[in-house]
Formats: sequence, C-alpha cells, structure tokens
Amino acid sequence: MSTLRVIVFNADESYAPTLRATLTSFDFVRIVAEVDEPAILPHVVKQFQADVLLLHLDPSPDSVLPIAGEVAVSNPQLAVFALSESTDGQLILSVMRRGFREFITKPVDAGILEDALRKISVQQENAPPQGKLIAVLGTVGGVGATSLASNLAVELASMTAGRVALVDLDYRFGQVATFLDVSPTYTIADLASSPEQLETHVIERALVQHASGVHVLSRPTHFVQSDNITAANCVGVLTGLARMSDYVVVDGPNRYDVGATAILDLADLTMLVIQLMVPSVRNAQRILQGMQEAGFNLDRTRLVCNRMSRESATLPASDVEATLNKKIYFSIPDDWPTMSASINLGEPLSTHGPKTRVRNAIRELAERIHVPPSSGGAAEESAKKGPGLLSKIFSD
Repeated sequence: MSTLRVIVFNADESYAPTLRATLTSFDFVRIVAEVDEPAILPHVVKQFQADVLLLHLDPSPDSVLPIAGEVAVSNPQLAVFALSESTDGQLILSVMRRGFREFITKPVDAGILEDALRKISVQQENAPPQGKLIAVLGTVGGVGATSLASNLAVELASMTAGRVALVDLDYRFGQVATFLDVSPTYTIADLASSPEQLETHVIERALVQHASGVHVLSRPTHFVQSDNITAANCVGVLTGLARMSDYVVVDGPNRYDVGATAILDLADLTMLVIQLMVPSVRNAQRILQGMQEAGFNLDRTRLVCNRMSRESATLPASDVEATLNKKIYFSIPDDWPTMSASINLGEPLSTHGPKTRVRNAIRELAERIHVPPSSGGAAEESAKKGPGLLSKIFSD
C-alpha cells in the first residue's frame, strides 16, 4: 500500500493531539502539513503535494467551508474529508455539494476513518513511491547525532541503487558538510526561499554529491538566512527530496520545539539518540513525554544508545529502559579515537575505519532499516521492569 500524504486543517488547538494520534496510528499515513488559518489553505495545497485534505470544521464550519470548497473544486485530484461533531443535515448536505469525499462525525471511529483513507491509498497505487524519511534527533549536545546521521546515510547509500539524501537541519551550527568534507554551492536556505512546490531540477542544483553516493543538503552559509526558514519551508524541501530519493536522512530537528512537530509528523522513523548519562536520559524522557502529549505515534520512534561501553561509569541500560518505558532499539559501541579521527579528516567510517566495531554497528543498524526484521518492523515492547535506582532521579 502506498504512503498517503495528508494535509490537516484544525483551528482547535485542544483537539490537535487527539487528531494527530488518530492519524499517526495508521502506518500508511504521513502528515505533510498542519494548518490553522482557512485563508492560507489554497497556498498550502499548492505548496505541498498531498493526497488528502482533512478538515476539522469545528468550532466554526462557516469560516472554513467557503475556502475549502474552492480548494476542492480547483484540486479535483485531492480527496477532501470533513470532520465535525455536528450531525446537522444541512451541514452534511453543504459539505457534499462542495465535492468533499467524506463526512466523518466525532468522536471519530478510527476504523471508519482508516477504511476511508485506505480506499484513497489503494487508488494511489500507481503513484511513484515515496522515499523513507529518517529523523535523527539528539537528546543533548555532543551525543553523536550528526555522526550517526552521516554514517547511516553512507551505509544506506551502499545498499540501494536509488538516491540517499542527507539533510542538515541545524541551521546555524550544523556540521554535516564538514563531517563528509564537501563544499556546497547552495544550501537549504536557497530552497526554502521558494514559495511554490519545488521542482526536481531545483532540488538537484542544491545538492552536493559525496564520493559514497550520498547527496548532501547543507545548512545555510550565513546566520541571517536561518531566521527566514520556516517549518513549512523545511517540510516542503523534505517532501520534495522524498519524491526523488529512496531514503532521506535528516540530522535534526536539533531541538524539540514547535517547528520540530512538522518534521516529526513527516518522518517514517525517528531515531532518538541517547547516552547512558543523566542529562541525556532526562531530555529523552521530556521529549518522549512531549511527543506523547502531542499525539505522536511513539511506535515510529526508536531509542539508539550511542557510545556504549562497559568501562564507562554509565547508568544501567535496564534502568534507563524502565525510566523511559521504552526498549533500547540499538546500541553503538564507544570508539572515540576512531570516530574523532574520522570527523577531523572528513571521512565516513566506511573509509576511515571499515573494519571497526563502531562502523560495523552502524552498518547493522542500516541493514535493519533497509531490510526490516521478520516482525515487519513492529514497535518495540515497552519495558516491563519496575522502577530501579533511577526512579528517584527522574521523578522530579
């Protein structure tokens, strides 16, 4: 089944977590944009390639329907769904006369909504496949997220004949280009300046190809350019890259904020990089809690423990899992001499240390992503163990 790209309109902030949780529980759905102003709907539909426009009409259907009706008429390829707690016959009739595909009442029956979305997805079977978007999110500075993202992209590039893109979302201090020793002419800032849906040739021009085959999209050259990049700009760029790539590996978002939600909505897989240290685990706990409260499907989030070492005075992994109520999906061994030399030389581990344990671990992680386990990539079971010695530390 093809991935279904959905634009969500919702002016009721209190309902956003519930709506997001429902949509992200469907593994074939990706939210490409969330809108809360009816006036910008035509622009958003033009900027983002989508299959479905889901409109939450409450609390004021009359303010949404006129513009939404125009969007439905001018975009016949777009399936428009309406969602409301009202069962008023006149409202339903008005919705259907405007060419909407479905009217769904609240509280939403997830099965009914899923069936309706699956019908649209089946109709899209002949559409070009979308690449998988992998977000690598660090919990603290220096946790190794950029190293992981860069080397993961290189390993994936060796496993697929298609394109693998690597995007730096640390707009001010990102070092992806440095880690791979490439010198970009254009950056994400050049793509973000376009208000329209990005054409393939425009994106191509901004990418610089590394010797491994990875196509790098670098952070802006100047600080001032960073201020002009919005979440909508970023999602537009990532959506465009997904159309032309097998994998898009994103170094970031570099902080969990309002802008990050748009990227996490779009991600097929989020890798939350931790170390077995109190600051990292504290932040991981806050991020996971924030994502859960916002309605994100945590089944798409994996804990990756970096710099795992028996010699280090780190926290017990079992206690960290119990604290976070989530299993560690993958562990990467500590080999700072190899990793630091690789960074300083601007060489991926596949070149600088092809037979090292740390390189082999990242390659194994890439293989898991490229060829999921027989379980079909099902979510990890939550940690069952009761609170351990960390319970007091993290209960503040």
